[in-house]
Amino acid sequence: MTIAMLTKIMYVTLHVTDQDRALRFYTEQLGLEKRVDHPGPDGRFLTVAVAGSDLEIILWPRGAAAGQPVVVPAVAELAPLFLESDDLRKDFETLRARGVAFEQDEPEDYPFGIRIEAVDPDGNRIALRQSGQGGGGDR
Repeated sequence: MTIAMLTKIMYVTLHVTDQDRALRFYTEQLGLEKRVDHPGPDGRFLTVAVAGSDLEIILWPRGAAAGQPVVVPAVAELAPLFLESDDLRKDFETLRARGVAFEQDEPEDYPFGIRIEAVDPDGNRIALRQSGQGGGGDR
């Protein structure tokens, strides 16, 4: 019996209230590239991605854009999106200069690298990480 094997993750979905605003944030501020922008019967199919990556992020309408109430979680959740950087401290300065909002004032060292959380205009948390040995341990 042959079992089909999955080969890669194609998409992750972020729910946004304004696709044009989200597109500007993810391309102009975070520096991702637009991949697909196609109107469809169920809504506009809009994706962005890190240059050279196969994984695409769907910016899908929710809340006011989809005629549904916007629900903000009451407790902290794991970020739905993790992006990796080769030099997070340098990228943090660039992103902050572009107006990206962050949950902390500076990236933090942790046992396996460096981290900080960005927030998009819809309140979606974006975990930014740099792998490697952290310089300061648990802070």
